[in-house]
Amino acid sequence: ACLAETQIGEFWTVIAFVLGAVISIISGFLGMRIAVAANVRTTKECSISLSRGFVVAYKAGSVLGFCLVGLALLFLTVLIMVYRRTYLIDREHTADAELYQMMFEKIAGYGLGGSSIALFGRVGGGIYTKAADVGADLAGKVVKGLPEDDIRNPGTIADNVGDNVGDIAGMGSDLFGSLAESSCAALVVSGTSQQLVIDTGAFYYPLMITGAGIICSIVTWMFATNQEACCKIQRYSDVEKVIKYQLVISTVLLIPALFLVSFFALPESFTFKGIDHEVTNIEVFICALCGLVSGFLIGMVTEYYTSNEYYPVQELADSCKKGAAPNIIKGLALGYMSTIVPVLCLAATIYVSFKFADMYGIAIAALGMLSNLCIALAIDGYGPISDNAGGIAEMCALNLTRQRTDRLDAAGNTTAAIGKGFAIGSACLVSLALFGAFATRTNLLVVNVLEPLQFAGLVVGAMLPYAFSALTMKAVGTAAEAMIEEIARQDREGLIREGVEPDYAKCIAISTESSLREMIAPGLLVICTPIVVGLFFGSKGVAGLLAGAIVSGIQMAISASNTGGAWDNAKKYIEANKIQPEILNERDEEGNTIILRHNKGTETHKAAVVGDTVGDPLKDTSGPALNILIKLMAIISLVFGDFYEKTAWLVR
Repeated sequence: ACLAETQIGEFWTVIAFVLGAVISIISGFLGMRIAVAANVRTTKECSISLSRGFVVAYKAGSVLGFCLVGLALLFLTVLIMVYRRTYLIDREHTADAELYQMMFEKIAGYGLGGSSIALFGRVGGGIYTKAADVGADLAGKVVKGLPEDDIRNPGTIADNVGDNVGDIAGMGSDLFGSLAESSCAALVVSGTSQQLVIDTGAFYYPLMITGAGIICSIVTWMFATNQEACCKIQRYSDVEKVIKYQLVISTVLLIPALFLVSFFALPESFTFKGIDHEVTNIEVFICALCGLVSGFLIGMVTEYYTSNEYYPVQELADSCKKGAAPNIIKGLALGYMSTIVPVLCLAATIYVSFKFADMYGIAIAALGMLSNLCIALAIDGYGPISDNAGGIAEMCALNLTRQRTDRLDAAGNTTAAIGKGFAIGSACLVSLALFGAFATRTNLLVVNVLEPLQFAGLVVGAMLPYAFSALTMKAVGTAAEAMIEEIARQDREGLIREGVEPDYAKCIAISTESSLREMIAPGLLVICTPIVVGLFFGSKGVAGLLAGAIVSGIQMAISASNTGGAWDNAKKYIEANKIQPEILNERDEEGNTIILRHNKGTETHKAAVVGDTVGDPLKDTSGPALNILIKLMAIISLVFGDFYEKTAWLVR
C-alpha cells in the first residue's frame, strides 16, 4: 500500500487499507462467533419443530448480515468525514473537484484492505473446509460406510469447523469487499463531477443506497421471523419458499426506496469529465434498478439449477442410477447451461448503465445489486448453520431432529448457491466499476483490443482464472489426500469403532496446516500479477489483463458454483428417498420379485457421493474464490494507478 502513495512519507492509502482489513477481520470473527453459538441452538429448536429451528438459523444469519453491512457503511462514512477534515484542509482551492477525486482514490485503499482479507478467508477457508469434507466423505462414507457426520469419523469435527471458516467468514469478507469496493469505485468516478462533490453533497449517494437497503432489509426480516403473520412453515417444502419470499419482498421494497433516494439526494442533472451528455437522477435510478433486478433474477436462476425441487437436479439424481460417470457429465453440462441467463442479465445491466451514466452508472448498478446485501448474507449464513446443526444431531443420535436439520440443510445448499450467484454477479459489476475508476485515475480514455499490448493482456487475463482454479483445486486434492491417509491410519489402529474416540485434533491440524501452506501460491498469483504487468507494461497492459480476467472469471465462477451445488442437492434428494424403487422383471433364488432401491447406502447413493465430492472444491473453493481474483486484481490496479504511470519500463 505504501507504493500506492502519491508522495513518499504519506500514509493516506495505508490508513484506509489497514482500516478496511481490520473491519473485514472483525466481520469474519463476529460471523463465526454467531454461527458457533447458533449451531447448537438450531439443533435444540429442531428437536421441537422445523419452524422453530428455521427461525433460529435465519436470525443468526441475519445478525451476520446486519453487522457486516452496518460496520462497512459506518466506517466508510467516518473515513470520508475524517479525510475531508484532514486531507483537504491543508490544501488550497478545496472547491476543486480534482482534490476530491484524489481523496477518494486514497480512500479506495479501504476496499483493497477488505478484499485482501477476503482472499485469505475465501481461499484459505475453502481449502480448509473442503480438505476435511472430501477426506471425511471418501474415507468415512464411501470406504467405511459411515453416515455423514458420524461421530466415529475422525474428519467430522474438522468438516464442521470448516463450514464456519469458509462459508461464514469467507463469504462475509467476500461480500464486505464487494460493498466497500463498489462504494469506492462510485466515489472515485463521482470525483470527476463538479455538481456532485462541490455544488452538493451528492457524493454520499452511493452510501445512501446501502443505508436504504438496511432499512428495507429490516422490514423484510420481520416477514421471516414473525411467522404467525406470514411465511409460516408447515411442511418441508415451505422452507425454500420462505427464503425465496425474502428476496422477493426485499426487491419490491427497494424499488420505491431507491427512487426516493435518487430523486432527493442527487441533483436533477449533472455531468462527468469525459462524458459529452448530462446525466439525470432518474437515469441513475434506472442504473440502480437494473442492478437490483439482475441480482434477483440471478438468484432465481441459481435456485432453479441447484434446488432439488426442480427438474435439473432431479434429472441429475436420476442419472446416478447408471453410475458416477453420467452424474459427472450431466453435472458439468448443468453448470455450463446455468451461465446463460446470469450472463445475459449482467450484459443488459452493463449496457443500460453505461449508456445512461458511463462508469458511474455501472458502479451504481453494482450497489443496486448489493442493496439487499443484509438479506443475501442472512440466507447464505443460514446454510452452514443448518448444516452444522445436522452434524450435532447426528453425533447425538437425534434421528427426528436430524431429519429436520437435513431439510433445512437441503434448503441451505440452495441458499448458499443463491448467495454465491449473488456474490459472483456483484463481483462482475464491482470489478467493471473498479476498472472504470482505474481508467479514470490513469486517464485511459479507450481500451482498444486491436492494439497488440492490450490484446496480449486480454489473452493473459483470460488465462488467469484457469491457473487460479487449478492451484486451488490441486490444493484441496493434496490436503484431502493427507486427510484420507490420516483417517486410514486411525482405522488401522482401531480408532474408528464404537466406544472409541478418534483423534479429531490431528485431522483439524491437517486442515489448518494445509490451508495455510497451499493458499500461498494462488494468493501470490492474484496480488503480484497486476503489479508485475503494470511495472513492465503500464496501465494499457493492465487494462487488457483486467478485461480478460473479468470476462473469463465470471463464466467459470457461475459454472463451478452451480455444478457443485446441484451435485450436493442431488445427493440430498437421494438420501431423502425421493427416487422411486424399480421393480425388475427378475426373481431371486427364493422366487421373490427383485426390487431395486435407490436410497441411502445403495450404489446410486455412492455415485451421488462421488459427484458431491468432486463438486465440493468447485462450489466452495475455486468458484467463490474467483470473485476475489477479479475484484482484488481490479482494486489493486486502481490503488496502484499512479505507480503504473511512473513505471511501464518495457513500453516507454
